[in-house]
Amino acid sequence: MKKIIFGVFAHPDDEAFGPSGTLLMETKAGTELHLITLTVGDAGTNPDNHADLGAVRLKEWQAAGKLIGAKSMHFLGYKDGQLNNQIMIEAGHKIVEIAKKIIDAADKDTVIEFMTSDLNGISGHIDHIVAARAATWAFYTLKTDDRRVTRIRLTCVPRTMLPKSNINWLYMEPGRDESEIGEVVDARHLRKEIIEIMRTHRTQRGDGEGHIERRGDELGMNYFTVKS
Repeated sequence: MKKIIFGVFAHPDDEAFGPSGTLLMETKAGTELHLITLTVGDAGTNPDNHADLGAVRLKEWQAAGKLIGAKSMHFLGYKDGQLNNQIMIEAGHKIVEIAKKIIDAADKDTVIEFMTSDLNGISGHIDHIVAARAATWAFYTLKTDDRRVTRIRLTCVPRTMLPKSNINWLYMEPGRDESEIGEVVDARHLRKEIIEIMRTHRTQRGDGEGHIERRGDELGMNYFTVKS
């Protein structure tokens, strides 16, 4: 049975630093993956002083998507750090439009899934929250008329990793309780490939290398809340 996943995220690197292990396992198993980013991360770190950081990050994202095995990639055209309620609505409609064209061309027995960030934004980043809620709105909108649209997985942090709230940057909620986590995917055997995907986002190498160091041997363990 064929499966299609729409991976919807706020910035380039969200797919890599988050559920790239799961996405890679899916594509290796034959899943058709379509990646969508709301922004090109033009407000991210710029250690090499690129004149057009957004253009560079778009290329990094496309390279990462190729390594993950994405069939198509779509940039919705929004500015990093400027997402809001109105954009959430607009982005939801754009996601539906992209997904519907792909779904309409799929076989009747195809399973359709979505993947995005936790609705709390994980780090509390407003862009993450907007992207996750736009993706969730799109999922339920499409599900209303098509039984093939089955579930949405929201990548999250377990409470064992983040037992308390964190205000080092934004307000980051404690991790999800075990009862809230609907699926755990162990992609640690793909560690080398995951690191290669993460390092494709060279402009964000500070965050990437920090993430690799923090996760250590647990890199590749992905946690999801699941909605259907």
